[in-house]
Amino acid sequence: MRFLLFLVVAVGWAADSGQLSKVAGRMKELVEQKRIAGTVTLFQQKGELVHFEAVGWQDIENKKPMRKDSIFQIMSMTKPFTGTAIMMLAEAGRLSVSDPVEKHLPEFRGQMLKVDGALKKPARPITIHDLMTHTSGLPGAPPPGIGELYQKLDRVLADAVLVFSQQSLDFEPGSKWSYSNAGIATLGRIIEVASGMPYEKFLETRIFQPLGMKDSHFFLPETKKDRLAIVYKLTPTGLERADATILGGLSALARPGSKYAAPEFGMYSTAEDLARFYQALLSGDRRILSKASLQLMTSKQTGDLRAGHMPNTAFGLTWEVIDDPRGEVHLLSKGTYGHGGAFSTHGWVDPARKTVGVFLTQITGAPPEAKYAYMQMANAAVTE
Repeated sequence: MRFLLFLVVAVGWAADSGQLSKVAGRMKELVEQKRIAGTVTLFQQKGELVHFEAVGWQDIENKKPMRKDSIFQIMSMTKPFTGTAIMMLAEAGRLSVSDPVEKHLPEFRGQMLKVDGALKKPARPITIHDLMTHTSGLPGAPPPGIGELYQKLDRVLADAVLVFSQQSLDFEPGSKWSYSNAGIATLGRIIEVASGMPYEKFLETRIFQPLGMKDSHFFLPETKKDRLAIVYKLTPTGLERADATILGGLSALARPGSKYAAPEFGMYSTAEDLARFYQALLSGDRRILSKASLQLMTSKQTGDLRAGHMPNTAFGLTWEVIDDPRGEVHLLSKGTYGHGGAFSTHGWVDPARKTVGVFLTQITGAPPEAKYAYMQMANAAVTE
C-alpha cells in the first residue's frame, strides 16, 4: 500500500515531501533543454530543512557538477542585507530612517532636480527612507566617467558615492518608485560613516559571523573559487558563457583586483548561508533585528506607488513585499517578503506559513521561468 508522505513540522502548516520531490525533475528538464546550466534549491519550514537539491552544472565546459555548497553571485539579493545593516545602526541610535542623507554624507547637500532639461531645487532633500524604498530620484546606473564601475569594480565605495551625490535627481523625492542601485550604494556608504568600519566588514562581523554564514563574502577568497558557479547567457542556440559586460565582469575570474564592495549587488553566497539569514529573521533572532525593525522593513512603505518587480507587489525597506492578493500569483502568501537578483536568483520568507525558500542559478538574458517554476512547486507543497 502506497502512502503519500508528509513531513509534519508542527501542528498547522506541513510540507508535502511528495510534491517537493518533483522539483529536481523539473530543474533537470530545464537543464537538458539548455535553458539553465544548473540550480540549487532549498526550502525550510519552521526551521526544518525539507528540501535541498543541486542539479545540473556549476561549470559546463569543465564538467563540474553543481554542488549544494556551490557559491553564487547573488546580485540584488544583497540589497536586504544592506537594509538590515541600516536598521541595526538605527537600533544602535546612530541614525534614523527619516534622516536626510546629507546629515551623514555632506556631499549630498545642494543636490538638484532635473526638470525638462533644467535644474531646480527639489521640494526636500532625499532621506534614508527614500533610498531604502527606491523613491529617492537618484539615477539607477553609474554616470559617464565611472560608467564601467559595475564591471571593473575599480573604485572604493566612498569615491563612487561621491560621484553619485553630484548627479541630479530624476524626480521629486517620494513621488515615484524607480529601482536605483546608486541609492543602495549610498546606504552602504552611510553604514561606513555611521559604524566607523568598511561596509563589508560591518556585514561580516555583525551578520555573517554571528549566523555562521561561512561562505558569504564581498571579495571571494582564492581558496573558494573552485566552488564558484559560472554565469551563462541564453542564446538562440543554447547556453554560452556570459561575457565581460555583465555585472561583476567575467564570472570565472571572480572580480580580480576589485575595490568596490557593491552594497547593491556584491555578495557571494550559498543556499545554506542565505537560509541561515532568512531563518534568523523568521525566528526573530535579536542578534540581527528586533521585531519592531523587521516589521517596519517588511511592511508596505511605498503607499499607492506602483512598486516592485513581481506582479502587484509593494516595497518595504529594501524588501519586495506581497501586499495585494493579486501578487500571490507564484503561490506566496500575503506578507511574504523577498528579493531577487540579476542572474535569476531569489530568496523569500513567508511568515504566514513559516517557510523560507532559496533559488540559485546563474543565467542572464533569459526569462525567469526556472525561478518561478521552483517558487510555485515549493509553495504548492505547503498544506494545512
